[in-house]
Amino acid sequence: MSELFDRVDALVASRSSLPLPAERKRLRQAHGLTLDEVATALDVRRATVSGWESGKTEPRPPERDAYARLLNKLAELYPVDPNATVPAQDTAVPETFTGTPDPAPEAQALSTGPASDAASMTASEDTAPRLAPAPASHPARTSRPSSTSRRPGAKRAAPANTSAGVDPRFENGPLAVVDVEDGQVFAYCVGGLVLDVPAKSVAALVDWTLKEAKLGQPKLSGPGKDADPLIVLTAAACERYGLPVRLTQEERLAGRLPEGHKVNKQLARAEWQLTKRGFGPWARIYRPAQGGQRTCVQLCIPSWDALDTRHWGEAGQLPPAELARLLGVYASRVMTPRGSTAVTGLELMTALHPPTRASEPDATGKRHSEHNPGSLGKDPVDCAPCEAPDGHPLLKDMPRFHQRGPAEKLFEEAYDWARPLTDAECLRRNLVGIDVNMAFAAGANGLVVGLSAPTHVQGPAFDPKLPGSWLVDLSHVDLASVKSGKEWVELDANLLPSPFTPKGDRPQGPAWYATPTVAYAVELGYEVRPIEAWVRYETGRYLDGWYNRLRDAYIATMADLGVPADLSPQEFLAAMDGYRDRDPELAIVVSAIKATVKGGLGKLRERPRGEGWKPGEPWRALSRRTWDPHIRASVISRTRVNMHRKILKHAAFTGQYPVAILSDCAVYTSDGPSPLDFLPYREGKPLPGGFKLGVNPGLVKWEGTQSVLWGEGVREQFNAPDLNLARYIKTGEVTNKDDGE
Repeated sequence: MSELFDRVDALVASRSSLPLPAERKRLRQAHGLTLDEVATALDVRRATVSGWESGKTEPRPPERDAYARLLNKLAELYPVDPNATVPAQDTAVPETFTGTPDPAPEAQALSTGPASDAASMTASEDTAPRLAPAPASHPARTSRPSSTSRRPGAKRAAPANTSAGVDPRFENGPLAVVDVEDGQVFAYCVGGLVLDVPAKSVAALVDWTLKEAKLGQPKLSGPGKDADPLIVLTAAACERYGLPVRLTQEERLAGRLPEGHKVNKQLARAEWQLTKRGFGPWARIYRPAQGGQRTCVQLCIPSWDALDTRHWGEAGQLPPAELARLLGVYASRVMTPRGSTAVTGLELMTALHPPTRASEPDATGKRHSEHNPGSLGKDPVDCAPCEAPDGHPLLKDMPRFHQRGPAEKLFEEAYDWARPLTDAECLRRNLVGIDVNMAFAAGANGLVVGLSAPTHVQGPAFDPKLPGSWLVDLSHVDLASVKSGKEWVELDANLLPSPFTPKGDRPQGPAWYATPTVAYAVELGYEVRPIEAWVRYETGRYLDGWYNRLRDAYIATMADLGVPADLSPQEFLAAMDGYRDRDPELAIVVSAIKATVKGGLGKLRERPRGEGWKPGEPWRALSRRTWDPHIRASVISRTRVNMHRKILKHAAFTGQYPVAILSDCAVYTSDGPSPLDFLPYREGKPLPGGFKLGVNPGLVKWEGTQSVLWGEGVREQFNAPDLNLARYIKTGEVTNKDDGE
């Protein structure tokens, strides 16, 4: 009899109408079900259920019958409240992101066939409570015929509203993830758009991308260039186009396919060229520009480790629609990826400050290329000898195996300092770590750097407005008595790191320092007398636009994760608790933005990367004008000084001193487990110039809390009373006392 009832229920479900998409979502969430749970029960993909709830696709038998039965049961349990009102827009995590450009915001997926399973692109809202109810309905969608949509019944998104500022050349967004499903090739774009791909080879794919796909991104500055379209190839797409799914060990070491690979030959026959990097995880395929028109496509191959898991997490394992969403958010808020996050960070500097611009028309009406003021220019320049890393051509005459000391080499690096606990600190219960948000980005904000080659000066008077490197003796600076504003304050110098060295040791004599470090010695109330200097007379705030772009990207993405910038300290700590779980994909974007900051600055002093290099010979990075170690040193110097200034303010006001500092993380002892247990807030207001909780770059967040007994136990285990506990404060897991950050 039960089987008979089941068949009757199925018959009724097969003919019953389904609720509106928003109601489907409401019913699921009301019962506490996730998309994954529903997908597993119905034996479909997660993206399929997401598409049903967004209205982009409709279920078909036999899944439709089971889905209708589920919704009917849920509707009985959770009837609609007639007095409830539903907002017109869901503001929790937007399906389309708020960056510029925002192509095809109301894209429609394929309506038939297996590809519709992955055509939806939505936020992972089911891993945490939403910030607002879902929309009651979706705007009407339209389709339009196109040569790029050749599969019968396939539909595309409505054209973007060009009046809203979307460039019609790039109406389908900056990138697409190309995948193969049931023998057909599809390109998953941002906004849920799915295109049929007719190309049957890599050469044809490049040609299709440039002629039909309408992918790319407008330039970020007036004299700049539009971003090339990015095509991401899944493992299935690699197989389809004759590429290996994985590189061999030899190919990984070389970073590319061998020259004789059949795909390289196909490209050569089609008169496409590759850059010197060859066909690797981030391949650039181009033809020489004609008439100022660039013809170039960037490829990204995640299965070749193009998306470093340290920065992109498990992004390379995501379904194509979700990967397109993730990379699309990054592209719209930062820029279209040009390689690793480090490469992209450096390229962003150039995109915002191109080296050249078009001149005013001459007598014949022609324009010429000229230097773009405020940029670094296009021709590489030598750094100062003290700024050159070991092995640089400037040091080729130095005796072999000679180790340069502080008086010969600029040592501007992030903090790695710790000290033993005092008896009073051992009586407290907790070690609490606080971490500065986007510390190096904040250090770049407003920083004046040199835009020209360095000039050597003997016996100069120190000028804080001149960026460069200074040989000066700062050993006389005594932290026991320093100037804070207009007043002198007394401190315990034994409990403080020196602001002039990465290890926190007091200088022992003359040493090379970047301008912000020397300026800080003057700020502390001490006279400085440089012996010599390498300074830049052409200066500018080169990194301001770079900082603003990355700051806005970080703040916008954190707001999407439920951590806006206007929270009280208590609200901020609560919002940060588990924020990554609210949308794991957007959390990956946050990590990538942070890596873009650090990696971009690191690229300013990129070291040799194999290729048969020998000490004293130039390496490839030196041919770039953006190879400029003094800018990196200045940012690190300013970041370290910013941290020290906050530490001094905190110590002078509270009498509390850090026990460990690692880069942008400081650890304090505290009776309570929260930063609010030792940060001196008064009526919700922080100590001026001290540590302040918040999401903005330069403010701090809670890094982790461990017990004082844990810290002393770890130090005893390694017989290291000054072991840097900041390295392990987040998780408490210690594997090796020499582990990196």
